[in-house]
Amino acid sequence: MYTILAYAIPEESHKTIHAALADRAKIHYCSGIERLLGDLKGNEYDLAFLFFEESKADMSLLDKVYQLIPHTPIILISKEEKPDVVVQALRSGAFDYLVHPVSVARFEVATEKALENKTLRNEIAYLRRKQDIVYRFKDVIAFSPCMKLVLKNLEKFAKTDSTILITGSTGTGKSFLSGTVHYNSPRKQKPFIKINCANISVDLLESELFGHEKGAFTGADKLRVGRFEQASGGTLFLDEIGEISLGLQTKLLRVLEEKCFERVGGNKTIYADVRVIAATNKNLQEQIEKGKFREDLYYRINVLPIRLPDLRERHQCLLPLAKSFLTKYTKSLRSEVRGFTDMALAQIQKYSWPGNIRQLANTIERAVILEEDDLIDVQNLSLPAEKSDKVTSANISLATNGSLIGQEKKLIINALEECLWVQKNAAEKLGVSPRALNYKVKKFGITHPNWRKHR
Repeated sequence: MYTILAYAIPEESHKTIHAALADRAKIHYCSGIERLLGDLKGNEYDLAFLFFEESKADMSLLDKVYQLIPHTPIILISKEEKPDVVVQALRSGAFDYLVHPVSVARFEVATEKALENKTLRNEIAYLRRKQDIVYRFKDVIAFSPCMKLVLKNLEKFAKTDSTILITGSTGTGKSFLSGTVHYNSPRKQKPFIKINCANISVDLLESELFGHEKGAFTGADKLRVGRFEQASGGTLFLDEIGEISLGLQTKLLRVLEEKCFERVGGNKTIYADVRVIAATNKNLQEQIEKGKFREDLYYRINVLPIRLPDLRERHQCLLPLAKSFLTKYTKSLRSEVRGFTDMALAQIQKYSWPGNIRQLANTIERAVILEEDDLIDVQNLSLPAEKSDKVTSANISLATNGSLIGQEKKLIINALEECLWVQKNAAEKLGVSPRALNYKVKKFGITHPNWRKHR
C-alpha cells in the first residue's frame, strides 16, 4: 500500500482520486502552505500531487517541496496548460503535469508511471554499486549445513523491520546477502542503499550518511542528500560499521532510536523510516572493551545477529561455487573453457581459501583468462603457497598476493633476460604457458625496446 500526498486538490476531484487510487494507496489530503511543509517534514510519501490555482504555477513552492522530498515523484495539477509553464515545472523537478479536471484513467496512468519510474531508479542505483544480487534465497548456493541454517534465519529476519548485524570474515558474502534480505522484505519496492564505512574518511562519512546543507563547509556548494534520506522507506546497508568513529556512533544511535537526524550544517530535523543492516569483520565486543565501540550502539544493532561462516567451513559449497563462477566468467569473457581437471578440483577442495568467496571468484576469473585448453588445470588456478607449504620458484612465479608481487616480477624479468627477451623461451623456462606469461608481462608493465610496439 502506497502513501500519497494530495495538496490543495479541489473537492470535486476527491472522488476521482479515490476511485483511481483507493485500492492501492492511502491518500492524505491537505491545504495551506504551512500545513504542506509541516507534513513533508514529518512524514514519508511515495508520491505527491500538487494543485496550483494560478495558470503560471508557483514554482517557488515547487522548489521548496522538491528540496524536502528530492526522491519522491511530484505531479503538478493546474487548470491551464501553457507550454512555458509545463517546461519550467518539469525542469524544476516535477515528474508530470496534469490539467484539471483529471479523469480516473489519467490519475491511474500518471500514478503508475511515477511509481514505476521511482522503483526503477532505486534498482538502477543499487546495481550501479557493482554487486551481484540473488533475489531469491533458494537461488543462493548453500549445500553445507551451516549455510543452510544461515539462510533459514535470514529468510525469517527479512520479514521483519528489525536491525540485522551480520558478522564474518572478509569475503564471506555479507554485502551480497544483505541485498537478498532487502529484496525478500516488505521494503523490496523501496530503495536499497549501501555504504562502506571503511572506504570514506571520518570527516566525510557524516556528510555521506546524513547529507549537508549548502555552505556547511568548504566545497559544500549545494545541498547534498545523505544515504539515510536516499534509503527512506527502504534499507540501508552499513558495511564495516566497526570503523565508525565514536562521535559518529553517537549520532547513528540517535537515528536508530528516534528515526531522525539533521544534515551537516543544518538545524532542520529530518525523519527517515529506514531499516538498517550492519556488517563487520571485527569482534565488536572486543572493540567495546578497548573503548572503540559504544556498548549501547552494539546492543541497538545486534537485535538480529547472524554470523557467516568462512568458506573452509562450507566444504560442500566449494565445488558448486567454483562451477557457478566458472559459468559466470566464461560467459562474460566469451571463453571456451568448460570445466576443471580432476587435479584442479582436488586443489580447490584442499585449499583453505583465507580470502573466502571473494578469493575463490577472483581465482576462477584469472584461471579462465589464463587457460588455453578447455579444462582449467592446477597451474592456472595460480593459488599462492599456504603457510605450511614449501615455497618453490614455480609457485612464486604464479603467486598474485601483494607480498610476492615484487619477487614475481623480478623472477619474470630474470627469465626474460636469460632468454634474450624471447617470451616463448622464458615461459618454457618458468614452466608456464606463453599466454600466462604474456598476461603477467602486461600486468606488470614489463617492456623491452626489441619488442614490437603493439606488444
